[in-house]
Amino acid sequence: MTTSTPFDAGASRHEHPPPAPAASTATRVRRRRRPSGEPPPLPRQLQTSGKRWLLLVGVVVVAGVAIATVQPVAVAVDVVDHTVLSAFERIRTSWLTPVARAAGVLSHPAPLGMLAVWWATLVVLVIWRRWRHLLVAAVAMFVVTFGISVAADIIQRPRPLGVEILGAWEEPALPSRPMAFLTAILVTSLYTLVPAGRLRERGKLVVAGLLGVTAFSRFYLAQEGPFDVLFGVVAGVGIPLAAFRLFIPNDAFPVSYRRGRTAHLDITGARHDAIAHALEEQLGVIPVAIKPFNLEGSGGSTPLRITVKGDPETYLFAKLYSATHLRSDRWYKLGRELLYGRLEDEKPFHTVRRLIQQEDYLLRLMRDAGLPVPAPYGVVEITPEREYLLVTEFLDGAQEIGEVEVDDDLIDQGLGIVRRLWEAGLAHRDIKPANLMVRDGRLHLIDTAFGELRPSPWRQAVDLGNMMLVLALRASPEQVYARARQHFSVEEITEAFAATRGLTMPSQLRRMMRQQGRDLHAEFAALLPEPPHPIPIQRWTPRRVALIVGLAIAAVPLTVIVVTMLAPI
Repeated sequence: MTTSTPFDAGASRHEHPPPAPAASTATRVRRRRRPSGEPPPLPRQLQTSGKRWLLLVGVVVVAGVAIATVQPVAVAVDVVDHTVLSAFERIRTSWLTPVARAAGVLSHPAPLGMLAVWWATLVVLVIWRRWRHLLVAAVAMFVVTFGISVAADIIQRPRPLGVEILGAWEEPALPSRPMAFLTAILVTSLYTLVPAGRLRERGKLVVAGLLGVTAFSRFYLAQEGPFDVLFGVVAGVGIPLAAFRLFIPNDAFPVSYRRGRTAHLDITGARHDAIAHALEEQLGVIPVAIKPFNLEGSGGSTPLRITVKGDPETYLFAKLYSATHLRSDRWYKLGRELLYGRLEDEKPFHTVRRLIQQEDYLLRLMRDAGLPVPAPYGVVEITPEREYLLVTEFLDGAQEIGEVEVDDDLIDQGLGIVRRLWEAGLAHRDIKPANLMVRDGRLHLIDTAFGELRPSPWRQAVDLGNMMLVLALRASPEQVYARARQHFSVEEITEAFAATRGLTMPSQLRRMMRQQGRDLHAEFAALLPEPPHPIPIQRWTPRRVALIVGLAIAAVPLTVIVVTMLAPI
């Protein structure tokens, strides 16, 4: 990247002094180190009922293996099942048999009712964009389907002997596939559609009643024995319940029907208490209120405004990161690499700790370089390797640059920020209106999550192009270009607009230009002595080819899972 001394001198005339850390009036308390063995503020756990159901799954699996391999055990179970089914056979009547057939409609060989419940669950999850619940439900159902099928093929237990079978049946009896699938579908629907609390507790009674009626029907019709049904019900409850408790615990991912971005986590209940507890222990501040803040401007984290005790009370800003955001970052970078190749030398983060550590480091690095960024207060651990909180100064009273009048002074401040980034060997990589805040006439740069140390010249040029486009939203391109000539050479500005187009513009910036009905890029290009020649960004590399081939191969098992989701029977 070429620079020129005269433009450096021009930039220094318009730079503001480095921002000083915010003077906090917050009351401080002694920080506490969490002793070894003490659970974190928001632990992940199965709870007692989840552990018991998993234990039951293990017990019935061991019993099933014993039935298949130990003849005395198989004979003893057959005797018990025959005794129970014989008792049901003795109560058969001409009027009760049709009732029993109707009661078992949910486990009918053509299970339209069962599938209707499953499809309705998937539709609701898609409509409400509850993607995490959808994924866990699909995987849990796949595990139940696969596990029950494998167990039935291995055990090969025949249908009840010595009792007339009135109902339809096929395949081995142990475990009961219809009961396993019905149980898993009902439990999945209950935990993904019904909010926790009194309503879900009542739903458990409804599920238990439906399973009881269906089991009565299958016993009456002698379709299966008690142990066959028990095995299916235990597997159908234990596997989905363990998945929900581990991967979508209600305290962290409550079922809610309020609209919002999927990246924004719920901060009520246990998570709210965990954040408050962690702030006091790890930062030594006493939170009075924790509320979401400016959610519409953030898609990669959950931004919060924290009121802390003091004289007077003051605000802190925080960004909550979780494993959900980590996976989103991975998929975003993978998708972009598949479509365009690697735009610069970057790799996805492998842990949430690394993700938030990167932002905290870049924030401090930019502050030390004299850039006007919020003062950092530290990182708070909520759940190790899963949830962390980055706490910074809160720019109280600040407005997005897209909401204020942009004059020559603000233009100079914005261009000065890019010049200082260049001189410090840094790139912000996400310059857009939501990340440029104005308070008391001073421009602040926020959200360093995508920042980069020693970026490519192409990435630095994109920062300049995006900054000029953002400034021109509330000013004229001619005004911004004239001020830019005081900070950068014509060659540097031309390079910026050769690198900046379409893909490299943040979506918020593109949306605001469309709303204004302007092609600011073309207007800037018309001001240049020579039109910029676009810098190619689409690259074919061996890694990109390997990823595309791998994705095509992976599509086969993914197709199997999708088919299982739609018809898990």
